[in-house]
Amino acid sequence: MLSDVTFGQYYQAESFVHKMDPRVKILLLIAYIVMVFVAQTFLGLFATLIFLLLTVVASRVPIVSVIRSIKAIIFLVVFTAILNICFYQPKVGDTHYFWVVYKEGLIGAGFLALRLIALVMGSSVLTLTTTPVSLTDGIESLLKPLTLVKFPVHDLALIMSIALRSIPTLANETERIINAQKARGAEFDSGNIIKKAKALIPVLIPLLISAFRRGDELGDAMDARCYSGSKIRTKYKKLTLSFRDLLGTLAISLALTGVILLNVFDSQVALFLTSLWS
Repeated sequence: MLSDVTFGQYYQAESFVHKMDPRVKILLLIAYIVMVFVAQTFLGLFATLIFLLLTVVASRVPIVSVIRSIKAIIFLVVFTAILNICFYQPKVGDTHYFWVVYKEGLIGAGFLALRLIALVMGSSVLTLTTTPVSLTDGIESLLKPLTLVKFPVHDLALIMSIALRSIPTLANETERIINAQKARGAEFDSGNIIKKAKALIPVLIPLLISAFRRGDELGDAMDARCYSGSKIRTKYKKLTLSFRDLLGTLAISLALTGVILLNVFDSQVALFLTSLWS
């Protein structure tokens, strides 16, 4: 269901991760993304997922809420996995047949699927533990050096924050319109792909109208409060670093170092784990 979309939603809780500085959390997310792409083996990727699981536990966010974020990329995961399986070529220059499935292709498809899932779940942790206002302040602070070249940093941060916050709102609005159309006899689950696409037209038009109306109301509300992105604008909450930010930085640094070492000593670690298992 579209109401299960968690990307862009905020889960309120009193946790270690919630109280971290938003600037540090954004930088740590970038480091986490680097760690996901640095992992070249299943052991490294599993270590990355374990680090993500520990982060979710520290954030006190229900693991179900994080897993729900995968719904938005299920089609992409399946599509890329099928491409890897069907078009895997063992050696350069070999004749490849579309219907031949290789073991290496299956392994590569599984690795790529896990990598995409790890990326989306890690990104959802940031939005679930950081309010849109804090994200705006963090992005604006990180991009502040660009003001030297007259770049509208505050406007960009505000646009990104509003767009992020609008994701769950539009998802709920879409589901409400679909339910209203179903009550009038519309069918969205029957027929082929073309018929399903045509059935979405009565949904897209009111959804666009609703989005424009919400944007107009938001603009009027900002004007009524005399909002302007001027340079003299002050902050109600000033961002400050704390010991939590230092611990988080040390934790992801150790995790990234561990993943790099797993890439180097993958065969030795695999033999060691096999000996323990046997």
